[in-house]
Amino acid sequence: METFSAASHGEVLQLVIQIAVLLAAARFLGGLAQRMGQPAVVGEILAGVILGPSILSGLVPWIGDWILPQTQAQGYMLEVVALIGVMLLLVITGLETDLALIRRRFGVALGVAVGGLVIPFVTGLALGFALPESLLVDPSDRTVFALFVATALSISAIPVLAKILMDLDLMRREFGQTVLAAGMIDDITGWTMLGVVTALASAEAITAGSVVLTFAMVAIFILVTMTGGRFVVERGLGLIQDRFRGRDAILTLVVVLAFAWGAFSQALRLEPVIGAFAIGILFGRLPRLPTDVVHKLESMALAVFAPIFFAVAGLKVDIRAILQPDLLLVAALVILIATFGKVAGAYVGARYLSGQDHWSALAYGAGLNARGAVEIIIATIGLSLGILTTEMFSIIVLMAVVTSIAAPAGLRYCLARVEPADEEQLRLAREEVLKGSFLAGLKRVLVPVRPRIGQVGTQTIQAVLVARLGESSGISTTLLAVAGDQDRVLAGAYVNSLRAVFRDRGTTTRIVSSHDPVEAILHEAEADYDLLVIGTPTMSGTGEGVFGPVIDDLIKLSRTPTLVVRGENVPEDWAPSRILVPASSSTSSRNAADLAFAIAGSDAVVTGVHVVTPSRLSGMRPNVALDVTAEFEILATQMGQHVETEVREAEDIETGILEALAEFDADLLVLGTNVRAGTTHLHLGPRVEYLTRLAPCPVVILNS
Repeated sequence: METFSAASHGEVLQLVIQIAVLLAAARFLGGLAQRMGQPAVVGEILAGVILGPSILSGLVPWIGDWILPQTQAQGYMLEVVALIGVMLLLVITGLETDLALIRRRFGVALGVAVGGLVIPFVTGLALGFALPESLLVDPSDRTVFALFVATALSISAIPVLAKILMDLDLMRREFGQTVLAAGMIDDITGWTMLGVVTALASAEAITAGSVVLTFAMVAIFILVTMTGGRFVVERGLGLIQDRFRGRDAILTLVVVLAFAWGAFSQALRLEPVIGAFAIGILFGRLPRLPTDVVHKLESMALAVFAPIFFAVAGLKVDIRAILQPDLLLVAALVILIATFGKVAGAYVGARYLSGQDHWSALAYGAGLNARGAVEIIIATIGLSLGILTTEMFSIIVLMAVVTSIAAPAGLRYCLARVEPADEEQLRLAREEVLKGSFLAGLKRVLVPVRPRIGQVGTQTIQAVLVARLGESSGISTTLLAVAGDQDRVLAGAYVNSLRAVFRDRGTTTRIVSSHDPVEAILHEAEADYDLLVIGTPTMSGTGEGVFGPVIDDLIKLSRTPTLVVRGENVPEDWAPSRILVPASSSTSSRNAADLAFAIAGSDAVVTGVHVVTPSRLSGMRPNVALDVTAEFEILATQMGQHVETEVREAEDIETGILEALAEFDADLLVLGTNVRAGTTHLHLGPRVEYLTRLAPCPVVILNS
């Protein structure tokens, strides 16, 4: 047998036509659905329904000859393309599964999840046992069928729910976070249940031994994933980022591990999509994962492969098969039971287990009732395993479409009667401000260090600043030492000693052998770092630039934003309590203010000082200084920070800032600049250089 025998000319021709037509139709109808306020998945499924036997292929046979597979080989080839789509879609779903969010909102989310899982499962189980035998593939195997229906009706569609929340601008609301967390809990539990049911479906008979074996397979998968899977993901990402250049290598790693773990779960008879989902969760919890890798994966999946998957699912729907009074009645009953179970279950859980108000509890049910994407996946699995008939598959897909269409309208109606609390409104305003900040998307920080025995003052300041930046969202820090071959041991010992200073479990170390520290550091910074934090105890006093040739070249040549920390001889427990920022209307000043607020956290006070000189005062329009400080105060309020502002007069701006530093007893000065390599020498600007040199406290310069 020729294992690599090629498909025939006609089969290949039909496949490329199918992909072109299905993708074009799915994207067009998906976009049309979005313009009508519906999730794109509805239009993508309808594309397959319209092109399939339900409408066009049934009415015009020659269209079906090209769109519908005519041989087993054609069906297999189209299914492979659809499999890629569903695998990538589940990776994205896993990436969106925020375990930290689940922990923060665990109390409310757990109540909603328990109600939204138990009641739909019970009602779905009853439905599965009540449906007529004509809808069963094997009437003697009703238990597995009923369990599958119960599981299918218990799970919500996290991708569809997340898309609905984004479309309705609810993702950042407390409600949005909680309903997504509840959906995540339901889905993690539901996918485990699905693994059990699909394993039972593969067994010859349901016995105590087969049930125990199935749960053992699930336990093995979870255990290996949380240990070996986590190790492989963390080491793999670290290896790619440290040894390779280019984000496409990380994208390849994510896809490779998704399919590898899908093979592992398939080997345990748990379906490959569960492995892809698990890998997505593991990658999603790593702060080192670059944001644009997620965006590329979403573009590849959501723009190409996932629409094909949903269109293929639509092709399998034959509405003509249920255009009978009894089947239409069954379809209506399935939709009713699915909606009642999920809405009533989430309502009971939210209202009576979590103490939510009436309209919020009802909104949780309306949101979790969206089934679209995941329901199609589950129905496809059931069809491929011989659990569902074509008629039952079509009924479940119809239910998924109807519930997905109903969810946005239900959410709008319920949440129009829910007023967000003042604290939530403040948080939303703060997050909106952060969107325009250079801090948005800060994931990975590189800290070059120079071995100095017994001197870690500057590193103490760097460590505190990096820790403060990572408090709101986790970041990964790499300590980099560049040394000659003979100094590697000394450099390694010094870098390891700094672990205690940085006190960050996510801190990694790198020792690079090179006689050109600038080239080595810049080369490392190209490996997906978002910020380069450079420490310097003092400024250059020899006329060799601002800080010295190495640091000056790093600031000039780095494509990564740089944070220069000047300071030394601070105590080990140093922490800024009074931070001063020169306030102006420039972009660099705004970035410095963003940085100051992030560093301040909830403990420090930020003071914004706007200095006016006699020359500026004469040509200044009235109240312009007050406008600058007012903008500063508004920005601080939106970010939930305590701020003080002052407008002071001085002979020159530098003198005014230095006087303010002494008067307020500030322990950190934050300056902003925007330097590009225009000449052979570094020029931060005379004002920044003057203040950096004479400030009596540590200084931070952000070159964004």
